[in-house]
Amino acid sequence: MIEMVIDQRRHDLGGGFEVGRVLPFSKRRMIGPFIFFDHMGPTQIPAGVDHGVDVRPHPHVGLSTVSYLFSGEIMHRDSLGYEQAIRPQEVNWMVAGRGITHSERLERARLQGDRIHGIQAWVALPKELEETAPSFSHYSGVDLPQWDEAGVRGHLIAGSAYGLTAATKTHSPLFYAHLDMAAGASAEIPAGYQERALYIATGEVEMDGRRYGSGKLLVVGSTGSRVRAFKESTVMVLGGEPVGERFIYWNFVSSSKDRLRQAASEWRAGGMKLPDADDVEFIPLPDDTAPSVRAIS
Repeated sequence: MIEMVIDQRRHDLGGGFEVGRVLPFSKRRMIGPFIFFDHMGPTQIPAGVDHGVDVRPHPHVGLSTVSYLFSGEIMHRDSLGYEQAIRPQEVNWMVAGRGITHSERLERARLQGDRIHGIQAWVALPKELEETAPSFSHYSGVDLPQWDEAGVRGHLIAGSAYGLTAATKTHSPLFYAHLDMAAGASAEIPAGYQERALYIATGEVEMDGRRYGSGKLLVVGSTGSRVRAFKESTVMVLGGEPVGERFIYWNFVSSSKDRLRQAASEWRAGGMKLPDADDVEFIPLPDDTAPSVRAIS
């Protein structure tokens, strides 16, 4: 049963590069530990584009960033010294923990042009692991199980679902998978998790007798449910167990407002330009819509 439908909110980050913010939403902040969900593109980036399309160095605390692409290439660099390009059907999983800085740049696009399309999510860390040491991992190939059955090509990004388990190191019970569905094909939304959702990246699907198009997140209950593709569709299924209330300030996530203020003070002391953090609330940004990764100059 569908509990809520959330529409993406599209924004141009510069240079024509658009994202659709899905989570957090004013009436539904999280799905399991997933606290942030942005649909990047699809955007055709011309060769020679300037650096305005890059996500410049910015900090995180208290979360893991999860990057996954349908097409294109993005170069990740971080303060631990990792440099790793991500390509379709690969996963970059960065644990911010007590603090990390990273950038994401469209270097291949600048050289030869590229079509960027993918999802970036944040996964909130359990309270006892919010201050863990930062780390970075890249996963591809056999790390991420795939299957092809009855018109559904599946790719397990993280967690356990469909009788499979990804090698991705996670910190709380969750699942996250990419399904390419032929017209008329149907798929189960994995059961056994308290909170679950389906995001329609492309195409049109049918659930509970109604059709839903791309750019919508369907929040479903904890009981079994299936989705049918009305036409060829790409969908993401995600969910897990709740990790408790979280506060968001800019690119920081924590169970404590005081920790967010402390983080803001620490990063400002290093010369970073951050928004004012005097009034940390349970909101992603002041207007609940604008993407946050471009706030740093």
